[in-house]
Amino acid sequence: MRSQKLTSACAVALLALAVPAAATARAHHHGAPRHNANSGQCRVTLNVASRLVTSGETALAYGQGSCPKAGGESGQTVTVFQHSAGTPGYSVAGTATTDAHGLYQLTTPALSRNSVFYATMSGAQSPHRAVKVAAQVSLVGPTEGKELFAIKTGVRNAVTFTGTVNPNDNGATVVLQRQNEVRGRGWHSIGTTIVNGVGGFAITHVFRVPGASEIRVLVRGNARNANSASTPLSYDISQAQNPSLTIFSSLDPIPYQGSVVISGTAAGAAHVPLTLLARTAGSGGYKTVATTMSDGEGKYAFLPQTDLASTLYRVQGAGRSSAVLYEGVKYVLGALTTSGTSVQSGQLFSVSGTVSPASAGHDIWLQRQNQSGTGYHVVGVGQVAPGGSYTITHIFYAPGTDVLRVKIPGDPGNGGTATPTFDLTVTPVPTAKLKPEPPSNSNQPPVGQV
Repeated sequence: MRSQKLTSACAVALLALAVPAAATARAHHHGAPRHNANSGQCRVTLNVASRLVTSGETALAYGQGSCPKAGGESGQTVTVFQHSAGTPGYSVAGTATTDAHGLYQLTTPALSRNSVFYATMSGAQSPHRAVKVAAQVSLVGPTEGKELFAIKTGVRNAVTFTGTVNPNDNGATVVLQRQNEVRGRGWHSIGTTIVNGVGGFAITHVFRVPGASEIRVLVRGNARNANSASTPLSYDISQAQNPSLTIFSSLDPIPYQGSVVISGTAAGAAHVPLTLLARTAGSGGYKTVATTMSDGEGKYAFLPQTDLASTLYRVQGAGRSSAVLYEGVKYVLGALTTSGTSVQSGQLFSVSGTVSPASAGHDIWLQRQNQSGTGYHVVGVGQVAPGGSYTITHIFYAPGTDVLRVKIPGDPGNGGTATPTFDLTVTPVPTAKLKPEPPSNSNQPPVGQV
């Protein structure tokens, strides 16, 4: 037979375990009705789309309620509650009134943190729905496509990339990434840092190998925000110059099927023969492609070279050899065809076009401009077909006007490029036309090595 002391001790222990659990449940809802509460047979559903947005954007909350004992389906007040990561409890995101079929919808406030929503109606409560929120991430480095600001190899030419994270995610890990895969989806880490107290960051990197370089930063996801990537920057990296035999290009990068003039100076070497050697990125050794003579000041220029692929050039002569010059060739995007300049909320939108050169299986992105007006983020991913065509589809939910563009990211063989922007107006529709968001709608590029 158990002792009375042991029985009392067990009772105290069970009570101690129960109290924190009850306190947690109360804190979670902050006085709002709990799921499965007595609602007099009322029911309410909730969908929130899109499931992934970028800071500053809204989402659409919609669903249906019924309440036989409270006057039917029409005219019922639905309240949507929101909990943002890093804040206590839930607050009211908005209210709506059901129509004759019990349907309702409302646009949430602008979101800045991962959020959870639920709806209530006449004592009934819906299941919880989560929305992931990516931060707006900016990235600043040397000016793209400018010879004056070109990136060179070597420690003396180290490059510092800076940027900001909005909202400030102090202490979050920032990963500097370079793209190194032929389909544009092989991001690997080349440096890390953390977001500072004012939402900024800086990473210094030394490039050691000439070639194409698509650079971005990824802020690692955490409880506050989802994985958040910056708009990539595109660079062509060459070796540091040999001052006794310099080498420059007239344009870098050039569009596919474009031409370029290679020129420079052989210091103190007048009227000497010079040879231009080249190899395409990823190929074997160098081959002679042109010859010329320097002038009376040692200056030279070869006839225009037409490049169908990114090419490594070097010049030899007068017992010298120039640095390796990387001449990038960037993809060319043809004119866009869209399914319209406006689309109804929850209905499919598509954009199609062509890429040259055709790179079958290469990722291509539909991007939306950030709410700050600077930078872009990916909302949909497609692939290039064998003939160079592509189609990207996406469903937009929150009414308003979005600024969009299509971008193909660069890879080791070709530089990335983007189309001009275009506007898309998303118009409201009756809730009856709104379906739950398809699982594939918020597809994103691979995170890569983080």
